[in-house]
Amino acid sequence: MPRPRFSTFAAACATALATTLIGPATGAQAATADHYSGTLSDGATWIADKPAQWNGTLLLFSHGFGPTTAADAPSAAARQALLDAGYALVGSSYDPNGSMWALDSAERDQFAALTAFRRQVGAPTRVISVGQSMGGLINAQIARDGAGRVDGSLGLCGLVAGGVDLDNYQLDAEYTLATFFDPADADKLVNLDSQADAGALADRLTQAVETAQQTPTGRARIALAAAFLNLTDWAPGQQPSTPGDFAGQEQQQYAWLAQGLLGFIVPARWSVEQSAGGNTSWNKGVDYAGLLHKSSHAKQVRALYRDAGLDLRTDLNRLTRGADISADPAAVAHLKRTSTAGQSLAVPLLDIHTTADQLVPVEQESAFAGRVRRAGDSARLRQAYVARQSHCNFTTAEVVAGLHAVEHRLDTGRWDNSATSAELQHSAEQLDLGGAAFTEYRPGRLTGTR
Repeated sequence: MPRPRFSTFAAACATALATTLIGPATGAQAATADHYSGTLSDGATWIADKPAQWNGTLLLFSHGFGPTTAADAPSAAARQALLDAGYALVGSSYDPNGSMWALDSAERDQFAALTAFRRQVGAPTRVISVGQSMGGLINAQIARDGAGRVDGSLGLCGLVAGGVDLDNYQLDAEYTLATFFDPADADKLVNLDSQADAGALADRLTQAVETAQQTPTGRARIALAAAFLNLTDWAPGQQPSTPGDFAGQEQQQYAWLAQGLLGFIVPARWSVEQSAGGNTSWNKGVDYAGLLHKSSHAKQVRALYRDAGLDLRTDLNRLTRGADISADPAAVAHLKRTSTAGQSLAVPLLDIHTTADQLVPVEQESAFAGRVRRAGDSARLRQAYVARQSHCNFTTAEVVAGLHAVEHRLDTGRWDNSATSAELQHSAEQLDLGGAAFTEYRPGRLTGTR
């Protein structure tokens, strides 16, 4: 079956997703900065940049999912702005010998890069860890384990719910799509033989979704899968969907799926399995009616089913009866050990998330906050939100304003109002670095947790 012929816009979106997750290119450096690099004991590489007028603060940057290439800033523009402001930067590639889901080595390699910086470049007066996407999960682990090595943390669009939850809610969505639109693949969603097989599966699911979108029945079932995926209903180039416009919400969710989203997440889940040594997701025993009940999109799904003349209970019962995928216990244990965060926090952490993130749903922040609260460390955590579509789609001003809020917490010992949406917006607007869209927001519950 041929690959879907995505539009030019869709292809550009897919490229942008990969670029965001991989991290910035590391070619041209600021003219006023000294550049350093080296190799760690496990073969990982590290890079660093120190401006001529260093302010003494070092930013330890954790990059996102993708090729294990060293990066030390979330974007080229952010790198330049941070160097111009006097910050030094450092980051590692993580171990290049394994999966792109490099959680086995990432935290260790980041601390090793910090040690290498101290030895080769100099001792910072303060270290703030920064992490983006998968690197946001690494950053949360560093905030948990980094007492005495880092002073504070800034997370950007972080995958803070961890690998197990990620794999399970993605499985729920893929299982729903396959059950109704591509039944030949319904029992072939895990333990794939190769990344190429994962890409082919993603193509088949995408084509099935494109066909299903042509009927009210198909659109209702797409909305059901989107609810399990925690998929935002605000797509690129469009205005936010309005409450009660359930058909418009589904149309925007479909836009994400049709523009290559499955082509990213299905192969990425294969990479997680490779890292963990087996299948890490399961749905055996899952009650799909219970899952939908927890979703912020439940009202939308019920309305579209009603408009299509479909019996939602029948479909949910079908999903529950057919759910028989079991995980490899050893692989799940490995993923829980290497790829979770949100227990205690040793240092203050500010997480910033876009409200319409198609790859790392903003609902991950609610799951993370609950774990931090249960650990008794809510006073160290603040979360802020940017009203914008797309994964990690921040302006440089928003990143720097977040950094300044963390610095305020470290300088005063209190968050005060520094991490409120109003103060972050004010701080960002003073920077003349691309504007800002901080907003008051409370994410819903993360659907698909086991």
